[in-house]
Amino acid sequence: MTSMEEHPGAGREPGVPQPSEAELAEMDRDQLVKLGTKLDGVELVDYPDPWPVKGTRAEKRAERVVALWFTIAALAGLGFLVTICWPEWWEYKAPDTGEYEKYALYTPVLGFTLGLSILALGIGVLLYTKRFIPNELAVQERHDGDGKGSAEIDRKTIVAQLADAGNRSTIGRRSLVKRTAGLGAGVMGLGLVALPVASFIKNPWADPESKDNLAHTPWKPEHPGETVYLRRYTGKSDEVVLLRPEDLDAGAMETVYPFRESERGDHEALAAVFMRADAPVMLIRLRPEDAQRVVKRAGQEDFNFGDYYAYTKICSHVGCPTSLYEQRTNRILCPCHQSQFDALHYAKPIFGPATRALAQLPITVNDEGYFVARGDFIEPVGPAYWERKS
Repeated sequence: MTSMEEHPGAGREPGVPQPSEAELAEMDRDQLVKLGTKLDGVELVDYPDPWPVKGTRAEKRAERVVALWFTIAALAGLGFLVTICWPEWWEYKAPDTGEYEKYALYTPVLGFTLGLSILALGIGVLLYTKRFIPNELAVQERHDGDGKGSAEIDRKTIVAQLADAGNRSTIGRRSLVKRTAGLGAGVMGLGLVALPVASFIKNPWADPESKDNLAHTPWKPEHPGETVYLRRYTGKSDEVVLLRPEDLDAGAMETVYPFRESERGDHEALAAVFMRADAPVMLIRLRPEDAQRVVKRAGQEDFNFGDYYAYTKICSHVGCPTSLYEQRTNRILCPCHQSQFDALHYAKPIFGPATRALAQLPITVNDEGYFVARGDFIEPVGPAYWERKS
């Protein structure tokens, strides 16, 4: 019989017999677990079985309670998935229609179902841990490991300890808990990944001239000669307020959206533009003394109208809204990652992680005295993507 040598290894308790590789191969899991605890300097003071008598009514009742919470997680996750995908929920309904109340509940229902799914899944895991995982009491000596790597004996004993922990948790023989836990986690996970995965299915280049193409925005005229107005955002989707130069004081900034006369009275179209990430634009009126110091971008010298300049509100870093304008310094600020853009120097970045200037919208004033767009942006708005050339 081969004798065990006594020598300390990397992170091992000194004085513990070290078996040879042949002896390790012959050991069963229980022997490996005991050896692993000794090598780690661990002494199991108490390792009680939560259910010493198997199959009692109390044990089955505890298992059903855990399974119930996992089932609730699955049902709530299914509700979240149905709500986020069902068009009858998220399609806009005007306030004066009988279906507006259902539309107004869309966001609260999303929050409730997702929150309930996560909560129920967490409660199920906590209850299972409390009712079925042994509450061991162990004492371990501390050592620094000498900075050495793990030997074969360490790897084998650790694997055995992990397998033993799984066995003692009794999860292997509780099919009801496993099925409901898998169902709850799976449905919730499906709901969380459905939206981002769906975004990869749609081809953004299917129609090169569409406003849904990444190279265009809702500011693009839908037919030759169409007038696209600058519309003030009032908080009411069906309220149309067009802007004139006299509506802005010197040094002011206004958030504007595109508007077409064909959309007037169409509640769905009027509201849809506010949901477009590439639609919001900052209309800035510079102070006269600041306007004299403007540096314009090559090829965009006529994009402004006097002291009025229009820049996309979508940051060129990761797409956050650059919603802050500092009148004194003429800086446009992004609150997400602190990028700053110089409004006097074609909105080029001067601080923070952004590396490209904000896209500028060409504007003018029509015969009626309203601000209108002279066309779409000449470059994509927002952050970079693979096919972007600007």
